[in-house]
Amino acid sequence: MFDNLRLVCLISWFMMLLHHLYADLQCTGSEAQDSPIRNVKMNWGTMELSWETSKKFSKYKCTIMDREMETVEEEVSTTLCQFPVEQYLPLHEGVFLTIEVLNTNISKSCTFIPEGVNGSAIENFSCVIYNISFMNCTWQAGRAAPGDTQYFLYWQNSRYDDAVECELYIKDENERNVGCRFQNVRINTPIAYFLVNGSSNDSLIQFYDKYIELYKIEILTPPLNVTVNCTGDSVGCIVTWQPPITSHGEKKNCLQYEIDIQNKDQPKEEKKDRPVTVTTERYEFQNYNEKKKYILKIRARGNNCLASSNWGEWSQPVEFGRGKDYFVFVIFFLTALGTISVTLLQYCLFKRYCSLKGIFPPIPQPRDKLNASAEEDIQTENVDLPKPSYTEEITMVEEII
Repeated sequence: MFDNLRLVCLISWFMMLLHHLYADLQCTGSEAQDSPIRNVKMNWGTMELSWETSKKFSKYKCTIMDREMETVEEEVSTTLCQFPVEQYLPLHEGVFLTIEVLNTNISKSCTFIPEGVNGSAIENFSCVIYNISFMNCTWQAGRAAPGDTQYFLYWQNSRYDDAVECELYIKDENERNVGCRFQNVRINTPIAYFLVNGSSNDSLIQFYDKYIELYKIEILTPPLNVTVNCTGDSVGCIVTWQPPITSHGEKKNCLQYEIDIQNKDQPKEEKKDRPVTVTTERYEFQNYNEKKKYILKIRARGNNCLASSNWGEWSQPVEFGRGKDYFVFVIFFLTALGTISVTLLQYCLFKRYCSLKGIFPPIPQPRDKLNASAEEDIQTENVDLPKPSYTEEITMVEEII
């Protein structure tokens, strides 16, 4: 009950907002105050231009023109002119309306210029749809907006939908709304209407509005189920995938794909192969070398259809091919390194705790009688013989007379 009441209040408030912003027109006539055309009104929701006249004329020509000089003309025989509903004109920059009586010099020109302080409306408004059903919109505060200005975003997915206010605002350091996050977004119609209104205690804030073709702001998700089948024959490898899921359904035969295949073992500083563009979900990679390892990525974009013409997200890298067999080299290197380490360890331990002379004493040689004197001399020089120890005694003899 509370939600329904809140929705009714929201719609009523938005309709009053539209009336306040769009109803007033500043008109001038060819016959000044005596112009037979008066009380000109414009219903922006239905794009109907109406007026009253003191005289009856058989034919009128109505013209509507925006700041970009885009015009639409209609000829009618009544005092009601219906412009195409698909004529999506943003109003924040002003709109010009003209009513002419054919074959006379009678005309009425009207201009809609939004009220408020110039430069107080938001700037740099943009939106993006990602992950199929999420949408982010961001903007910047007007350069001439007072410090207490707060902004509110409303949008309509189509002319026949109710206006919806942002439920999750993005705020800056001053708690001012500078963006909005939407969930469960669906592209029911190609064009949606966005309105950002502002409020301040100091002055009247100008509004900002914009029509956006939603499919153009969608970032396409990566293609699905990317597989590579290499047969080794002349065909090489067959790459297949499925189209990405979009917020408005799959668009078969309308997407373009970019395929990037790079040699994984190729140094980064060398020139890489340029991506290949195809329009089907199948690609034959004929430069396949089974001794190399490759990395494959694919992304998509719209091709003359209701899908974004900007490239979407890359798929997860897929590796295929055997590449260089580094396993044997690694095993050999580790074995050699282990052998050297063990040998060095044994040498250090052996040198620290052991002596070669203690383990391997000299082997005595048989005596050579012919060279005995020489050997004795050598033995005397090389062998430290124990020296005889004795005590020297001195006897003193004294003569007695």
